[in-house]
Amino acid sequence: MESEQLYHRGYCRNSYNSIASASSDEELLDGAGVIMDFHTTEDDNLLDGDAASPGSNYAMSNGGGAPSSTTHLLDFLEEPIPGVGTYDDFHTIDWVREKCKDRERHRKINSKKKESAWEFTKSLYDAWSGWLVVTLTGLASGALAGLIDIAADWMNDLKEGVCLSAMWFNHEQCCWTSNETTFAERDKCPQWKSWAELILGQAEGPGSYIMNYFMYIYWALSFAFLAVCLVKVFAPYACGSGIPEIKTILSGFIIRGYLGKWTLMIKTITLVLAVASGLSLGKEGPLVHVACCCGNIFSYLFPKYSKNEAKKREVLSAASAAGVSVAFGAPIGGVLFSLEEVSYYFPLKTLWRSFFAALVAAFVLRSINPFGNSRLVLFYVEYHTPWYLFELIPFILLGVFGGLWGAFFIRANIAWCRRRKSTRFGKYPVLEVILVAAITAVVAFPNPYTRQNTSELIKELFTDCGPLESSQLCQYRSQMNGSKAFSDNPNRPAGPGVYAAMWQLCLALIFKIIMTIFTFGLKVPSGLFIPSMAIGAIAGRIVGIAMEQLAYYHHDWFLFKEWCEVGADCITPGLYAMVGAAACLGGVTRMTVSLVVIVFELTGGLEYIVPLMAAVMTSKWVGDAFGREGIYEAHIRLNGYPFLDAKEEFTHTTLARDVMRPRHSDPPLAVLTQDDLTVEELQATINETSYNGFPVIVSKESQRLVGFALRRDITIAIENARRKQEGIMLNSRVYFTQHAPTLPADSPRPLKLRSILDMSPFTVTDHTPMEIVVDIFRKLGLRNEIVLGGRMRLLGIITKKDILRHMAQMADQDPESIMFN
Repeated sequence: MESEQLYHRGYCRNSYNSIASASSDEELLDGAGVIMDFHTTEDDNLLDGDAASPGSNYAMSNGGGAPSSTTHLLDFLEEPIPGVGTYDDFHTIDWVREKCKDRERHRKINSKKKESAWEFTKSLYDAWSGWLVVTLTGLASGALAGLIDIAADWMNDLKEGVCLSAMWFNHEQCCWTSNETTFAERDKCPQWKSWAELILGQAEGPGSYIMNYFMYIYWALSFAFLAVCLVKVFAPYACGSGIPEIKTILSGFIIRGYLGKWTLMIKTITLVLAVASGLSLGKEGPLVHVACCCGNIFSYLFPKYSKNEAKKREVLSAASAAGVSVAFGAPIGGVLFSLEEVSYYFPLKTLWRSFFAALVAAFVLRSINPFGNSRLVLFYVEYHTPWYLFELIPFILLGVFGGLWGAFFIRANIAWCRRRKSTRFGKYPVLEVILVAAITAVVAFPNPYTRQNTSELIKELFTDCGPLESSQLCQYRSQMNGSKAFSDNPNRPAGPGVYAAMWQLCLALIFKIIMTIFTFGLKVPSGLFIPSMAIGAIAGRIVGIAMEQLAYYHHDWFLFKEWCEVGADCITPGLYAMVGAAACLGGVTRMTVSLVVIVFELTGGLEYIVPLMAAVMTSKWVGDAFGREGIYEAHIRLNGYPFLDAKEEFTHTTLARDVMRPRHSDPPLAVLTQDDLTVEELQATINETSYNGFPVIVSKESQRLVGFALRRDITIAIENARRKQEGIMLNSRVYFTQHAPTLPADSPRPLKLRSILDMSPFTVTDHTPMEIVVDIFRKLGLRNEIVLGGRMRLLGIITKKDILRHMAQMADQDPESIMFN
């Protein structure tokens, strides 16, 4: 009933005419053939923004009124105008209109499906198109993730050497078939040659160390330079993690080109280069961006999604789940990540399709088997030791560390990114990337824990020591002869190798903390999941080894006496690394449920959920004590995107009249009257103001609201009328009513603009609490509301950006400094 009323009022009629020119994948979310756009203005410009230039991406509909009694008038808007119906860049979609249009499309298909077999087939295709598009998205996401994993591993090992028997093998694959490896030196084989062996002919000595050092730096700088140049030249949107922008796009914002084919191609290539360069970043966050690019491109194959921006965002939500599924090998965690962290609108059918997309993506990645371990991720581990109640204390302490690290990182990284934006240093992104890559490579090479791939580091930190582990972290002293040996008994004294590893891990922790702050935000693809998990895993492993040694040397303490007997298996340092990784990632992103599920899917065990939950919740509480924003929300605010976070509460007692414009010091609101304007007066109003929208009222005296008309709709309507109608002159009367006003016989032909008028704009009264106004904006996805006073008199307008400015002002921030910096 509601959609029918909107339809007959001119809100949804003829809303399925696709435009001819909107077919480019690069035209992200805006080349979708969406017609009539009663609210498609830059929200900020409804009152004070720059006007859209005439003739570019205008949008309108045909209206729903009955034919005018003045039959000689040509209702020139009956035919769609080429190029109309799309959203402009950095504009917000109208969720209500999009949902109304989709319901009308669904009714039309259902009404025709019994007419013929062809129409029935079309209805089946429409019904199954949602499953088809998420299937294609999952297939592409899994294939690209496998390709990225394989290429990144190979290029990362290329910094240290090359496989002579097969150039395309990485270090591990090169030695798989070798019969000359030993248990102690299982990573050394004749087929794999370091650069020092190839160039100098020697594997040991100062000269070989210097040559390997030089080649490591050379390859790191080469990869970083190539990555930043490709991003700068071909796809500037391929930089960063992409999750802040994905969250903004899913809230209804348009960022043209962000999910296009060029961005997908360059992001895939440069992600491999950036990871291989050794920078303190990960590929997991950008994989969400890659998956969303796939979802956006495939949605153009199905009219149900290509012509409806709200429906397209359902595909993008499913694509986000697929991205996390292949990033961590966690399909369920991916669905929960999409629901908890990125999606703005998540109906039940989107939940099912997200689950299916994550399933397909994980299946494809498992079929490719990029790591050669029959697992979806590199650092899959399993623990067989139960945890004890007393261990909750160090787990909670790791949560406190994660919250403190998250709060510190967010403030430090945002301060550095803001400085980059406001100084000349930000004008030289290539130089910045080269400088950071050089510092990272020079400092990282001497320490084996910073030299190796971050994912391999996390794997080593997660892995529990056993008889088959040759890591320095597992060089304990045997209780039988006091020498370095491996023992099945996990409760044993640490040897020199463990103590040396502890010092190296402490240095690696400091290095990772500092470099991650300066790396996240560079003009290369850079994820934050893996660096944050690495920092937490290092801290957790240090705490775990300390607890293990404490239990060994003081097993008679009351804390250990009952459950940690001599020779008993009671402390698992790898478990502490896992809990620390979850705590630090939770402190940075403020994720909770999805993070716990992702981490326990990584480990394959359910019995460690309670330690994970305790650490993650503690990190969130500690982090929220210093600021409720996660890193992605902080970057959204830094970039000035108009994003209303559903998690943020509005607790102030202001009213709509306190926020609406015009304010007391502003000029009066520019309005249009419904039937006593001329074309010349209308054009003068448009030329003398920069407003992008005008309320239409009955008369200057009554100020009663009739509807809302957009500047660009009016401009294109006038130009189109002059092309298609004869007799439209400057003194022609313009009317927004259903029937033409009574005019003298010698007057020129009037111009009817009712068809471009939004007859049902959302309105509130001036006494409406802002808490309710904000909820309406969030839950309906609005961009503006009209404020009315007594007797329905027009008072002003509130846009989404007005609300964001008001919230910033209430938080003692400069309201003019937060939008599109």
